[in-house]
Amino acid sequence: MALTRTTKLLAKIESSYGSNASPVAGSNAIQVTDIEVTPIEADNVQAPTFQGFLGNSTQGTLLANKRVAVSFGAELSGSGAAGTASALSPLLKSCGLSETIVGSSSVTYAPISASFSSCTILCFYGATRHLITGCRGTATISMAAGQFASINFEFTGIYNAPDSTAMSGTFTVANQSAALEVNDTNVTTATFHGATSQRIESFDLALNNEVLYKETASSKEVLITNRAPGGTAVIEEPVRATTDYFAKAVATATGNSSIVLGASAGNIVTVNVPQTDITGATRADTGGVNALNLPYLALPSTAGNNELSIVMT
Repeated sequence: MALTRTTKLLAKIESSYGSNASPVAGSNAIQVTDIEVTPIEADNVQAPTFQGFLGNSTQGTLLANKRVAVSFGAELSGSGAAGTASALSPLLKSCGLSETIVGSSSVTYAPISASFSSCTILCFYGATRHLITGCRGTATISMAAGQFASINFEFTGIYNAPDSTAMSGTFTVANQSAALEVNDTNVTTATFHGATSQRIESFDLALNNEVLYKETASSKEVLITNRAPGGTAVIEEPVRATTDYFAKAVATATGNSSIVLGASAGNIVTVNVPQTDITGATRADTGGVNALNLPYLALPSTAGNNELSIVMT
């Protein structure tokens, strides 16, 4: 019997697409939550043969375009050392983000539109190993007051038959600090659409990557074909004379949003949306206090690939 909470996940960037990067437990372990693996996703194809009677074909069903889906969450945190990539690095890069490291200072992730990275993910369910190569996907950041900041990943990868290969090495998590509670102490900057010091109840940002598994007679690959980043901010309603979010929603002008979580070097995470475009406003009630639900899109400038950034310092 294998217990769900003993499930382990490893991930490593591939040197070439779809090639097994051979993650090992000693250096590629990632602490995650709520792992869900769909071992076989496929398009079921059955021959529509005339066979002298009604019913399903006597021929077996073909599972075409076999791929694997895996989703899980992780605490959103730094590596513990400024300028050192966190354990989340292969996951973020495989979600269509570049990684720029400034030694002893920062690691920045920003969108790209070509030359996407991919990773190999290994999931160990007791004695069963799921080897998932060529993984690419999308991610959603969630910051809610009174909760840990988190990031949820959804990946699609190339199908490999599950096996009983044992995990290489001892599962040891490194470069993954404990996430911080989203509260008044840990959030040092809370700017939304140019308005500073907002009482943000929650803020989420989804990459909203469009992911396609494509197989031809001579190739198979998971593609990122588009993205439409955006999310929702829930904010305690400010005095309208000071910040009028209704007017901001109606106007077409964008504004800068920035959430900075943490104050200790090595575990400061800054989420930036420089061109925030508020797309509506609805009322909310958070414990008897008036609040606003403010959906938004993260727009690029004409330069492109700059609609958001995640900076770890």
